[in-house]
Amino acid sequence: MNNLYLMFGDDGEIMAQTILARICPEKDIKALAKSQPLIGIKPNLVVSQPAEWGATTSPALVRGVIKYLNSKGFSNIIILESSWVGDSTEKAFKECGYQEISEEFDVPLVDLKQDKSKRFEIDGAVIEVCEQALAVDYLINMPVLKAHCQTKLTCALKNLKGCIPDKEKRHFHALGLHHPIAYLNTILRSDLTIVDGIIGDLTYEGGGNPVKMNRVLAAKDPVLLDAYAAELIGYAAEDIKYIGLAERMGVGSSDLHGVDIIQLNRNEDAPADEEILASEETDYLRQWVKDENACSACYGTVIHALQRFKELGKLEKLSDRLHIGQGFRNKQMKGIGVGTCTKGFSRNIKGCPPKAVDVLHFLKEQEKR
Repeated sequence: MNNLYLMFGDDGEIMAQTILARICPEKDIKALAKSQPLIGIKPNLVVSQPAEWGATTSPALVRGVIKYLNSKGFSNIIILESSWVGDSTEKAFKECGYQEISEEFDVPLVDLKQDKSKRFEIDGAVIEVCEQALAVDYLINMPVLKAHCQTKLTCALKNLKGCIPDKEKRHFHALGLHHPIAYLNTILRSDLTIVDGIIGDLTYEGGGNPVKMNRVLAAKDPVLLDAYAAELIGYAAEDIKYIGLAERMGVGSSDLHGVDIIQLNRNEDAPADEEILASEETDYLRQWVKDENACSACYGTVIHALQRFKELGKLEKLSDRLHIGQGFRNKQMKGIGVGTCTKGFSRNIKGCPPKAVDVLHFLKEQEKR
């Protein structure tokens, strides 16, 4: 059975080490039968912005991964990335906090914009992949959970797009993104994916509308992770075309019914950091939220659900506000409550927190009444 690991909180370094201690990737790495296999860490540094903007992978999360690997005797590690066309990977390494990681752990930073590439042909399409990415013995994929302006979701599968040359990135867009993303994942396989769901973006892969989700996900199957991640921000797996394509190409399984979700802590047990990240878009959506001491994970769920409802053109017709937060515990009230803390409401969406897709489904059903 496939396992998917979930942990709530905002301390990326501790969360990474805790999750890896349960997964024990050292077993798979040692099975490679190499004294010092080359381990590649692929974050998302699409732009030169700190993680708090919602676009890039938390350096604390990466630091936790490196610390864990070092503790198991692995030191042949590189961090590899290529920022989007028009931005500088070198600048992103510096501004996103990765230069400090490199110096602290003596881990090279590999700018794939400077790398050579190798050509592959799949289903008549020619795909170029950076040679240094192909040379890695064990690839740890570390995407950010966020929305995307074209594909709706960018997470595990799409994050490998940073392992192709800039000219190939343009080619991917010309091909419509979905098919080439699936093709790429048949060529370059992630051995382990650790998703930064601490802070992501509501609508855009380049950041600017940050939303705190305060969670980290991990699994060996990137298709499974993307199917689950899609639901967290208000989509179904079938809404993201490349997920189904990658599944049919044998990359993994999107069947969430066959997955064992191993939750390492409870949302309410995670350390609380309740700073609400503001942007023009999220401020607008908050009109439909009544919050009483809500945690970031639940607030993030509601904000994503409301954004998806807005994209359907239905948000302005919503007359009821969504109630969230520990301040509503043990209260019997009329209205819509989201999560376990509001189970006393006349209409309640179960979960701690529920997925955004569940909230969205509830809102659609309410609309029909």
